[in-house]
Amino acid sequence: MILTRDYLKNLVYKVNGAAIEVHKALGPGLLECTYHKCMIHELKSRNVSFKSEMTIPINYKGLELDAELRCDLLIEDTLIVEFKSVERVQPIHVAQLLTYMKLLKQPMGLMINFNCLHIFNEGQKTYVNEIYESIY
Repeated sequence: MILTRDYLKNLVYKVNGAAIEVHKALGPGLLECTYHKCMIHELKSRNVSFKSEMTIPINYKGLELDAELRCDLLIEDTLIVEFKSVERVQPIHVAQLLTYMKLLKQPMGLMINFNCLHIFNEGQKTYVNEIYESIY
């Protein structure tokens, strides 16, 4: 697989489609873990490969730390997805996703907040970093 911006755009499209399907079936107001389980089911049915609750290693000056950080999903070993079910995504949630992208050396992250009326318009946002800028 050659990592391109088009490839990443297609992954985001697939994940957003799955999130829309889950949100359409369940609506807002449930716990994040419920949406997470449904997203796993939906992504499997769409033949999208992923790792769930993947531990994020932290190496500080040669010291391996077990900080028990876990990203919700790593899609196709290249797109980090974080789920929320909150009234409003806070700056700390965005900082968490951006840090996961940095630590896992991934170019793109997707924040999906299921606690909204229209998930496509207000419930998802894509983030990129300097790794993405080097991809064509």
